[in-house]
Amino acid sequence: MRESEVMDEKVLREFLFKEVELAQNAIERMGNNSFLIKGAAITLVAASLLIEGKLCASFVALLPWFMFWYLDAYFLRIERLYRKLYSWLAANRLTSEEFLLDMDRNSLEKRFGKDVDCLSQTMFSKTLIIFYSMLLIMILLSILVQGLVL
Repeated sequence: MRESEVMDEKVLREFLFKEVELAQNAIERMGNNSFLIKGAAITLVAASLLIEGKLCASFVALLPWFMFWYLDAYFLRIERLYRKLYSWLAANRLTSEEFLLDMDRNSLEKRFGKDVDCLSQTMFSKTLIIFYSMLLIMILLSILVQGLVL
């Protein structure tokens, strides 16, 4: 092997480690965002359901329920895009300089968007559908109980 080829491999290996670290950080941030969104969804839905005597407050709970479900799916989809990037880096970085240090979400969308479920499919992933359907059941039960009381 020539010295320049060894240098190129060493440089690419350094880029690989840095890019993998950046991708892991992005994946971690998206996971944290999802955790915080779930906490906020529970808090706002529960708070709106605790307003006694107001049937409309239970209907108002549907707004944060849907908004947080959408946001959670959005961050989960971005996390999946970064996971695809992580896999690509592990498999290809030592042999390619393509997309070097490119962590832009729009670039990820162009490269891996076809390999990751769209936003509406992500909204109906098993974990999100279980969590948000349970919240919806709580809201609907509250509406039903308040409707029967009135």
